[in-house]
Amino acid sequence: MRHPERVREERVREVWEIVHTERAALIRDLEGLGDACWERPSLCEGWTVHDVAAHLVDSARTTRPGFVAGLVRARFDFHRQNARGVTRERGATPRETLARLRAVAARTTTPPGPLDSRVVEEIVHGEDIRRPLGLTRAYPREAVVRALRHQAGTPASFGGARELLTTLSLRATDTDLVLGEGPEASGPALALLLALTGRETALPEVHGEGRDRLTPRA
Repeated sequence: MRHPERVREERVREVWEIVHTERAALIRDLEGLGDACWERPSLCEGWTVHDVAAHLVDSARTTRPGFVAGLVRARFDFHRQNARGVTRERGATPRETLARLRAVAARTTTPPGPLDSRVVEEIVHGEDIRRPLGLTRAYPREAVVRALRHQAGTPASFGGARELLTTLSLRATDTDLVLGEGPEASGPALALLLALTGRETALPEVHGEGRDRLTPRA
């Protein structure tokens, strides 16, 4: 039987390898953008591509104590805390923000919470930037599956979909992953991940009786 501490260390190493790979891939994509592309609306409502990149810088710099202190300063308003982080890390030019992203690409600091949330962050925000710009990435399948499992097992109060999957099942068509119970929604694992995080742009890739349950309600 493998020692629990060794298993934990391997899991931590695996997560950071994924995160660092995704940061490097996004930096390569951003390097080819003209300044006008940075001001395009991202999939994050109210945020441009530049804003999302700044958020990723802020997230990479954040430590557990720093997150708690920042949340207190924001009067426990998570959205206000995020907005302040974007303002703080958004450079005067895209080149400046890109340089900041390069500088934090190898960091292993993290806000509180399960470490797999870092994988969700990098993949989903990567798509928040890429899809409006017509860019694509062939994400490692195991990374997307890991992110999807985490999102499916996280309570709605923490931004996840655990409660939703008591009335809905998901079947990834590009792997053997099946999650949840109820009417089925099927599609590529990446599309299911994006749908679970509220990105409606992925819904045309999802099919089945349970698809409508993924549509945000007014």
